Amino acid sequence: MFSFDRQQFGPQFTFGAATAAYQIEGGQKDGRGPSIWDSFSATPGNVRNGDTGRDACNHYELWPADLDLIRDAGFDAYRFSFSWPRLIPEGTGAVNPAGLDYYDRLVDGMLERGIKPFATLYHWDLPSALQDKGGWMNRDIAGWFADYAALIANKFGDRLEATATINEPWCVAFLSHYLGVHAPGYRDLRAAARAMHHVLFAHGTAIDALRANGAKNLGIVLNLEKSEAATDSPEDLAAMDLGDALFNRWYLGGVLKAQYPQVVLDFLGEHMPKGYEQDMATVSRPLDWLGINYYTRGLYKAASKPGAPIEQVTGPLEKTDIGWEIYPKGLTDLLVRVSNDYTKIPLYVTENGMAEVEGDDDPRRVKYYEDHLQAVLTAREQGADVRGYFAWSLLDNYEWAEGYNKRFGLVHVDYKTQVRTPKASYRAFQGLLHNSR
Repeated sequence: MFSFDRQQFGPQFTFGAATAAYQIEGGQKDGRGPSIWDSFSATPGNVRNGDTGRDACNHYELWPADLDLIRDAGFDAYRFSFSWPRLIPEGTGAVNPAGLDYYDRLVDGMLERGIKPFATLYHWDLPSALQDKGGWMNRDIAGWFADYAALIANKFGDRLEATATINEPWCVAFLSHYLGVHAPGYRDLRAAARAMHHVLFAHGTAIDALRANGAKNLGIVLNLEKSEAATDSPEDLAAMDLGDALFNRWYLGGVLKAQYPQVVLDFLGEHMPKGYEQDMATVSRPLDWLGINYYTRGLYKAASKPGAPIEQVTGPLEKTDIGWEIYPKGLTDLLVRVSNDYTKIPLYVTENGMAEVEGDDDPRRVKYYEDHLQAVLTAREQGADVRGYFAWSLLDNYEWAEGYNKRFGLVHVDYKTQVRTPKASYRAFQGLLHNSR
C-alpha cells in the first residue's frame, strides 16, 4: 500500500491508467488496415523474438473486462489511443464502419462505468498506405492527420474528456527516423529532420481541425527526460546541452514557444524542410493542457566515436527490468522546469511506470509508484500545476521492439490464455483510490 492519502492531491486531481491501441488491441480483422508496426515487426531482427501485435492482449474483444479492472481499481480516467488504420484503413478516404462501432462501444463503456475517456489520436501505428507516400517525411501528412482528427472530433468528440494529438513525438521522429529503433526504422538525418518538424506541424493542423469541429480540452503528450552530464567537463556539459535540446527543448520550444533550439538546427543543417519557419505559428497553436511522459534520465558525455554527436552512458542508480535508471527527482525537476520556463497551462503526468520481472508480487513497482507520486506532490508544492497522473500501464502488453519480454502492467496478462491477474501495484492503487472518487 502507499503511505499517503489521496486527499493530499486535492479533490480535482485525476488518477488514471494508460494503454495504446497497437500494444493491447490485437483484433487485426473487421476491416482494420495494415500499419507500419505490422510490417516492422514482421521483418526479422527488428523485434525481440519476432513478436508482433497481432493478438496482443485481445483488448478488441476483452475490453469490457478491462474497463471493469479500471473501475474496480478506483481510477477516474482511462488514457487510450484510437487506431488510425482501424478507423481509416488506407489512412485517407473510406472509413471503416466496424472501427467506428468498436470505439463507440469502448467510449460508451467508459462512460457507463464512470470513467473519463482521455484519448490519443496517434500512438505510433501509422497506416502503411501513408508510409508508402513517405509517412512523417512527407509534409502532406499534416493534411492527412487533420482529416483524421476531424473524424474523431465529429464521431467521438462530445464524449471525450480530453484529447491529445500525438504521443511522444520524439519517438515518432528521432527514435524512428534517426536511431532506427522503432517503425519505420530509418537511420537517416534527412528523414529525421523532416519527421521532427512534420510531426509537430501535423499536431498543429490537428489542433485546428479538432477545434473547428467542436472538440474541447486539447493537448499533446511529450516524453521528456532529465538530461544530465556525466561529468562537469566542458565537453560533457556541451553533450548534455545537445541531448537536452534533441530530447526536450525541440518539442517544448516548438509547441509552446514557436521556436526550435539553434543547437539542433545546426546539427540538422541543410536537411530541415525549406520554409519550415512559416509553419511555426501552426506548430504552436494554444493548448488547454500538456501531457508529460517520464521514465528516466539521460546521462551524456562527449562522443568517442567519429561522426557521433554525443553519447549516453549508464548511470549507477537502481534500474528497472528494461535497464532504465529509477530517478524520481527527475520527474519533480521536469514538472517544475516546464511550469517555470515554458507554460502555465495544466500539466498531466500521462505515463509513468516501470518494467519488472514477471510475477504478481511486485514490491519494486509499488515503491516506484510511491516515489514518483511523491515526486508529483513535491512538484505541486514547488508551484507546478499538475492536475493528474496516469500509470503505465494498465496491462502487461506488447512493448514495441522489446516484444512481450518486458512487463509494465498493473495487471499480469498470460498471453496464451489472456487471463488477467491484478498485481500488488494494482492493489496499492486500489487501496489509495477505492471509494474516494
